[in-house]
Amino acid sequence: MNYLHKSVLAEELLEKITFNEDNPLMIDCTLGEGGHSYLFLQKYPSLEIIGIDRDKAIIERAKKRLEPFEGRFRVINGWFDEVLKQDFGKKPAAILFDLGISIFHYELSERGFSFFSKDKLDMRLDVDGPLSAAHIVNKYREKELADLIYAYGEERYSRRIAKAIVDYREKNKPIETSKELADLIYKSVVPAYRYGKIHPATRTFQALRIAVNRELDRIVPALERSVELLQDGGLIAVISFHSLEDRLVKHFFRDNGRYVDEQKEPRLQIITKKPIVPTEKEIDENSPSRSAKLRIARKRGGDYATV
Repeated sequence: MNYLHKSVLAEELLEKITFNEDNPLMIDCTLGEGGHSYLFLQKYPSLEIIGIDRDKAIIERAKKRLEPFEGRFRVINGWFDEVLKQDFGKKPAAILFDLGISIFHYELSERGFSFFSKDKLDMRLDVDGPLSAAHIVNKYREKELADLIYAYGEERYSRRIAKAIVDYREKNKPIETSKELADLIYKSVVPAYRYGKIHPATRTFQALRIAVNRELDRIVPALERSVELLQDGGLIAVISFHSLEDRLVKHFFRDNGRYVDEQKEPRLQIITKKPIVPTEKEIDENSPSRSAKLRIARKRGGDYATV
């Protein structure tokens, strides 16, 4: 099987997350095509991994990839913030989040993630989910659209784009495909922005995807539960791809890594004072990695009670 997604910051993760105990458990909260899990299972012959993903289609690809490690790997279909509420019967030594969207979703899912395709607007990672991008684009009022695009896409032309969407659907027909939406956005913005470094629809598509899948709402509850689940000295590693995600992770680590008062010690030791970013070589070889940031923190307790 041809795997499209190349795992980002793989060397850095393998360097920072190490296992010295027998039969450690790692939870890969964003399994995708299984790239990161494959590398860790290959390096540590006694490691067990639980992989979590909401998308049933991409899980099947991961299962095929990880067949050589049968017995040391199992998968759970669900949103990571919900799955982590479980008791896994064993405290994990590491919990990994890669918050990016797989190349699979852009190229093979046929759910409208890419603005270059003629796929129907959907953007659901859970195909049974209640809200699609098409519903937002065609049903939300102009102000709702503008506010959403600005909040989740940090798009400075959010009001101009929202007005263009509403005007188009009122004069023509509902917007059905990703390319139709992208072309509309392209025409609605000022020329200087239209011909900038990124496609002018990038931030709007990001905002729609985040809203459809409630991506930001899931991060802090999942991190909070991760701290509870981890064994003393266990590691949380998070790869984010835009400022909204990274800000949530940064603030969570910061707030849990400082003293509140003399009686309440920090729960985390921050390992990465500044986020780890891809090398120029990795960016050249894998351009989607260019915006990746890796933050790692260790749960305090036991032998790791102090820095």
